[in-house]
Amino acid sequence: MEVLLLGIYSFFVWLIFIKLKWLPWNIKTQVIVVIIPVVGLAALILLLNIFAPSSSKLRVFNYTVPIVSQVKGRVIEVPVEEGNRLVKKGEVLFRIDPTPYQLEVNNLEAQLANDRAAQRELEESLKGARGKVAEARGAIRQALARVAATSASLELARKRVEQYRDLAVTGAGNRFDLEQAETSVKEAESQLESARSAELQARAAEVQAIASEQQIRQKLGAKVNGEFAQVAQTRAKLENARWELEQTVTRSPCDCYVVNLQLRPGAFVAGVPFNAVMSLVEAHGQVVAFYSQNELHQVRPGDEAEFALKTYPGRIVKARVDSVIWAQGQGQLPQSGTIPMTSLANQPPGTFGVKFDIADRDKELFLAAGAAGDVAIYTQHLEAIHIIRKVIIRVGSYVNYLILKLH
Repeated sequence: MEVLLLGIYSFFVWLIFIKLKWLPWNIKTQVIVVIIPVVGLAALILLLNIFAPSSSKLRVFNYTVPIVSQVKGRVIEVPVEEGNRLVKKGEVLFRIDPTPYQLEVNNLEAQLANDRAAQRELEESLKGARGKVAEARGAIRQALARVAATSASLELARKRVEQYRDLAVTGAGNRFDLEQAETSVKEAESQLESARSAELQARAAEVQAIASEQQIRQKLGAKVNGEFAQVAQTRAKLENARWELEQTVTRSPCDCYVVNLQLRPGAFVAGVPFNAVMSLVEAHGQVVAFYSQNELHQVRPGDEAEFALKTYPGRIVKARVDSVIWAQGQGQLPQSGTIPMTSLANQPPGTFGVKFDIADRDKELFLAAGAAGDVAIYTQHLEAIHIIRKVIIRVGSYVNYLILKLH
């Protein structure tokens, strides 16, 4: 652009001083003619660098996603291809043989059914244990009643023995009645002993039934979120097995392009974090340009910007400033046990990155990761000279058509 302006200026000098001779061509006018473009171009370049700064350090950055299988197994299908074919989010990248994982799911489903049946059996056993406790307590009540009745009969029989013995002594009674009464006492004592033995057996049965009930309650009492512990444990294993079965199909986490695709059917993936089987490059990259720090004091988010990529000669891409990344490596003091070197302060000034938002009209434009180009930012001051920067960036865009190499 500067050469073009000098050419235009030289044409008018020739026209005025040489061709039409409107002004004399002497030492004074020659000095003035030389000073004017020098001062004018210097002022123009200075103002352009302040209010419409440019940079040739434009780069397109794309995040990459290394794909690692969550599970191990033999690859049976790789339906994607490496290259410029866009892979949509959720599209299948590769499949692993699901047979062992499906078998594990089937096994755990059967085990879950068994555990649920065991839970129902324990619940029925608990009902039976409660019935036995009630039965034992009923037997205890019957035994107590029998003991009471037998004790009363025994007391009556003993009184009769005493009465018959007194009558026999006085001669008013016979010996047979006395012996019969004594026999009744022995029978009552035997019945009382039997009743007490029945009471002890009923109480022992009650203790055993209560212990059985408590044991079943302990088994049923082990619960997780209101569910029998064994059932909950098997359910958790089943959910994990189903998740692993789902992971035998790996899908794209983004709209990306596949690169470094070396995976083929028949290969074995190990399911470890550092064993990436392919890489995905996000379809929409970030455009960042690097400026010297003193070029950015007038730049604000939202300022208009244009850039020309070498991958698209002759095309201008519209954008706006998203933000200035006010950080760089020379400003970092990493945590360590060493004292920072003071020579860092003597390093030459670094550069700062500026992020851009691409305009809606160019959002669908394919931006290759790593593409380079030139960019210009138009600040909100001295807009009259922006046209010169726009002409410069467009001329540079058409220069990208030139391939200057000798082989």
